[in-house]
Amino acid sequence: MTPVLPEKQYDTMLLNVGPSHPSTHGVLRVLVELDGEVIVRAQPDLGYLHRGIEKLCENRTYHQCIPLMNRLDYLAGEVNNFGFCLAVEKLLGIEVPKRAQYIRVIIAELTRIASHIFWLGTHAHDLGAMTPLFYGFREREKIMDLCEMVSGGRMFPAYFRIGGLAADLPEGFVEEALAFVKDFPNKWKDYDTLLTENPIWKKRTVGVGVMTKEECLQWGWSGPMARGSGVDWDLRRDNPYSSYEDFDFNIPLGTREGDVYSRYLVRMQEMLESAKIVRQALEKLPKGDIKVDDPRISLPPKEKVYTDIAALINHFKLIQEGVTPPAGEVYQAIEAPKGEMGFYIVSDGSGRPFRVKIRRPSFVVLNATDKLARGRLLADLIALIGTMDIVLADVDC
Repeated sequence: MTPVLPEKQYDTMLLNVGPSHPSTHGVLRVLVELDGEVIVRAQPDLGYLHRGIEKLCENRTYHQCIPLMNRLDYLAGEVNNFGFCLAVEKLLGIEVPKRAQYIRVIIAELTRIASHIFWLGTHAHDLGAMTPLFYGFREREKIMDLCEMVSGGRMFPAYFRIGGLAADLPEGFVEEALAFVKDFPNKWKDYDTLLTENPIWKKRTVGVGVMTKEECLQWGWSGPMARGSGVDWDLRRDNPYSSYEDFDFNIPLGTREGDVYSRYLVRMQEMLESAKIVRQALEKLPKGDIKVDDPRISLPPKEKVYTDIAALINHFKLIQEGVTPPAGEVYQAIEAPKGEMGFYIVSDGSGRPFRVKIRRPSFVVLNATDKLARGRLLADLIALIGTMDIVLADVDC
């Protein structure tokens, strides 16, 4: 008997996007099931970059963990250090001096601009616009120069310390940073002119990757991804830390149902707000110490180490044994460029953390890949990965 076949028979195709695809922004593999050009399913496959940072922290002093944090979201390394230092300081029950708080805000907001600029350039490049990437490196290099002035490092400055900062601002930094933030709005217009009303850019982004406000909350989104859908939440304003309450700034929100274009507009405005915060912090920068005056937490001045035996012993013990927070646990969240970055630390009273768990915003948003991609064309997947602003080291912690 001849079998009865349906009039039409469709077969789907499985396609690997990554882990070596340039538009996956790292070693991300997405297993895509296609019906023609339409995505039926898109499953992220993670773990190609896992370094075990959370586990490594258990065998290091708290200060030795700081360089590891730089390597999470490596486009905003000093922001990661910011959150980790705040978490340990909460365990210790200390607050750093006002000058150190303002300087931390300056570095963090400059880093936010650098991170958003790099996202903008690579995202635009993924969708066919090469010029914003070249323009973006113009401003990002100036921020890297400022980071180099304060710490000697560029991509991984490692300027923050538990209890304050490694050193005070060098001569000329305030003037250089002020000149940058005053000129930045004029440079920002270049990006705005190239993309905001560009018909090709809007064709690739408007109506793509729509997430309602309620869906964002259900998926645990935060930062620009959530604010692009109208979620009015920013930890700098709603749960302020490091004197953010002293500054006047706005929280940009998406004016339409959150799509790729809406999130682009939010990040664009966030760069201007960050420049505004930096300018206020520089103009109101208080005088005073840049670290807590506690020999159990802060290293003594170098000149004392070379001339005073007590200072030398103190220096040696802090380097070898580290700070020793009391037993307990703490969670500290900050507003990183990609959203809420949280540090959960358990202390057993020793000089090494008993447990460290990091909430990475890149990992959270990536979970919604399948939800965003179903029913869209394959080309839209590149726009969706780009709009998430993921860093794979931030995913595979």
